Amino acid sequence: MPPRTRPRHCLRALTLFTACMALLSPQAAQAAGQGEGDPHGSLQRQLEELVRTPGGPPGAIAVLRDGRHQRVVRAGVADLQTGRPPHSDDHMRIASTAKAFSGAIALSLVEQRALRLDDTLGRRLPQLPRAWRAVTLRQLLNHTSGLPDYSQAPAFGAVLRADPHHRFDSRRLLDYVSDQPLHFKPGSRYQYSNSDNIAVALMAEAVTRTPYEQLLKKLVYRPLGLQRTSLPHGFRMREPYLHGYDVSPPGAPEDVSELIGMSGVWASGGIVSTPADMSRFVSAYAGGRLTGRGIVREQRRWVAGGASEPAGPGRNDAGLALFRYTTRCGVVLGHTGNTAGYTQLIAATPDGRRSLTFSVTSQINARTDPDMLQRLRAVQEDFVCALLCTEH
Repeated sequence: MPPRTRPRHCLRALTLFTACMALLSPQAAQAAGQGEGDPHGSLQRQLEELVRTPGGPPGAIAVLRDGRHQRVVRAGVADLQTGRPPHSDDHMRIASTAKAFSGAIALSLVEQRALRLDDTLGRRLPQLPRAWRAVTLRQLLNHTSGLPDYSQAPAFGAVLRADPHHRFDSRRLLDYVSDQPLHFKPGSRYQYSNSDNIAVALMAEAVTRTPYEQLLKKLVYRPLGLQRTSLPHGFRMREPYLHGYDVSPPGAPEDVSELIGMSGVWASGGIVSTPADMSRFVSAYAGGRLTGRGIVREQRRWVAGGASEPAGPGRNDAGLALFRYTTRCGVVLGHTGNTAGYTQLIAATPDGRRSLTFSVTSQINARTDPDMLQRLRAVQEDFVCALLCTEH
């Protein structure tokens, strides 16, 4: 008779328990005693150490939600001039986490049968290059389209360098790469591209005859009660806001919050929101509350190894405008982003009951500072563990 094996769910529970116990080690428990009302004081300590690190962000804020309970961990400042601390209602540039919003729009329209995941650019946007015609909405959403990235085009970069506040025609951003072929056969491999979500927004506008900004209000902001979220085209930030900085030691941090206008990133990364609003959004989006179960199943067909930009905590796999982050403590679903002055992570459990928004006020990615990114991802993973280990 073969030996009795433990049920799979018991093994998962044992793994989670072990990870939680590691988080609450004697060292972590000692740190917890240093923060009043903070059962995981090590999180506060880690965030403070992150902002004190040479080249680290001047400010950081994390919002952990479990049902009706919300906990905010913050360190550093929202504004170096005033010394004001970060707040969960401060505005901030959400960078590429805005791609999750374009995903929410597209999947809502699929739910309404205005779009299909197998709809092609040739059918919905016949004005785009013939070489791109076979690309589907599904491939745009999971970054397997092969579309060249307009933001890497020399001509686009030249315009931006000449005038960072240049007012682009957001609907014509793909013109910068319209003379280029696809980088690979659609669906054959993964490659993150900012062009993908521009095309998604254009497809949504084409089938609804409604501006993308209005679709955001109708399908996302209003249903979820996001009162401090918007998609501007200019460079000004709404008050109050988390100031974003260029941190390049030994020089002093430079405020780059309003360095560039948002018309040049649009549906790929132009949204301004708050940590509190983003927590509400990711709970609903990652939890599948904006669409039916069938759409959720399609969204969660993972492309192994597809990483967001920058990579999120743990192992990354790509879905439809959503990433799976498999950490040592379990799985969360979400998105990351980075832009001048800001780096973002939004994540939630697959049922949406628990969520994390993790925001820092400098740009951190593998190109600018790989060591800092490695440290950031480790801190983010500890916050995910704290989120998953919280008692119901």
